[in-house]
Amino acid sequence: MNLEAPAAPAAAADGRAPRKLKQGQRSGSLSRRMIGVAAIWIVALLLIGGYALDRVLTRSIVDSFDNQMVFVLNSMIASAEIGPDGEVRFNRPPADQRFVEPYSGAYFQVSDMPANSCGLRADSSLCLPSRSLWDRRLRVSDRQAVLQPHLYDSDEFSTHEHAEPLRIAERDAILPGSSVRWRFQVAESREPINQQIHHLRLILIWSFSALGVGLIVLAALQTFYGLWPLRRVRDEVAAIRSGDRTRISVDFPAEIKPMTEEINQLLAHSEAQAEEARRHAGNLAHALKTPLTVITNAATAHAPDLADTICREALVMRRQVDHHLARARAIGRRSAAQSRASVWESLEAVQRAVDRLYENVTVDIAGDHHAQVRVERQDLDEMVGNLIENAAKYGGGRVFVTVEPKDRHVDILVEDDGPGIPEERRGELFTRGARLDTTGKPGTGLGLAIVRDVAEIYGGKIHLEESEDLGGVLARLSLPSA
Repeated sequence: MNLEAPAAPAAAADGRAPRKLKQGQRSGSLSRRMIGVAAIWIVALLLIGGYALDRVLTRSIVDSFDNQMVFVLNSMIASAEIGPDGEVRFNRPPADQRFVEPYSGAYFQVSDMPANSCGLRADSSLCLPSRSLWDRRLRVSDRQAVLQPHLYDSDEFSTHEHAEPLRIAERDAILPGSSVRWRFQVAESREPINQQIHHLRLILIWSFSALGVGLIVLAALQTFYGLWPLRRVRDEVAAIRSGDRTRISVDFPAEIKPMTEEINQLLAHSEAQAEEARRHAGNLAHALKTPLTVITNAATAHAPDLADTICREALVMRRQVDHHLARARAIGRRSAAQSRASVWESLEAVQRAVDRLYENVTVDIAGDHHAQVRVERQDLDEMVGNLIENAAKYGGGRVFVTVEPKDRHVDILVEDDGPGIPEERRGELFTRGARLDTTGKPGTGLGLAIVRDVAEIYGGKIHLEESEDLGGVLARLSLPSA
């Protein structure tokens, strides 16, 4: 029977086309993504680790250099004394011979405080510079007394022609027999430690670069090896498509095996559907063969009742076509995990259609308004439509429909107030083309057969009983609940 057309999807109803996915969301290489993510993490971690290691090793080199300078500074203070003229002198000269070689890169200087600009004044005899300073002097700041060794970098000897960065350690002391505060300074060129740090950084850069390349190559190999089973799946699916195989093999890792099993089940389901479709096509061809033979023979023999024969056999063929098309549509739409339909909405649509077709029939609906079944909406409409139409056509004018949810299924009870059907003849109604009425009302005799076949496709069932309330037939359609 014709029911209202199903509602159009919301996107089509408001004129909007479905939104297309962006190209980046539906394409791209999984291998490139995995290798790219691994490369980003490897580079980031190596940069952070290399920077931290560079800071630690550089600090270690500078600290070792500073400790040596502080040792020399403390040794100078320990060996310093005041001479007869109030000048500073050493009771034992520094052991490092670089202090006596001009511009050797190792210097010391003792200055009276406040700063006297050692060597630039007439009374600079109190200043004691190393011979290596020659005509240069270390800059002395006017800072307050430095009681602990103070170390800092200085470029005071650097010129445009020659750069000589210095590392200076200084400390103030008051020597016995003198009330003057003396500032002891030791300076060394930073070029040796700068060369060590430069050499160290070259080693770190090359070693970390080699390590990063190796790790990225290892990540690429791991990615290709890890994704190799997916390539096998692709090859075996291609072999199935070309006809060389029928199923995917089962010797896959545990992470891939569930997918291959689902693909094999899908293939089995598709084969079962194809086989079922072929069987229905064969059944339909066999069912149409006899009426076509009757029509051909009547036409060949120029039978006088040819028109009546054609109409009668065409009606038989129409019944067979309707029956097999209904089963084919149900099989094609069947999807137990996705199908979902509201029973109440379907019953209301059928009720409106029956009210238009049969003006003297009253259809009442009762029961659960929210019951849902795992059936496509079109197939549910066809099943309940056939049941309610039969009840309206052969009943006395009243049809009562009840929706009863059970544990894992929903019962749809369709009752009428007609004469009823003897129990021993109820099974005959599920035979294709069978009709028990003799009133000549139009019909194909396939309504209950279609309902039974479609219900069985979805795992449901139907059987006929006697209505205790209305006295007619009670059709109980049981379908799996959603």
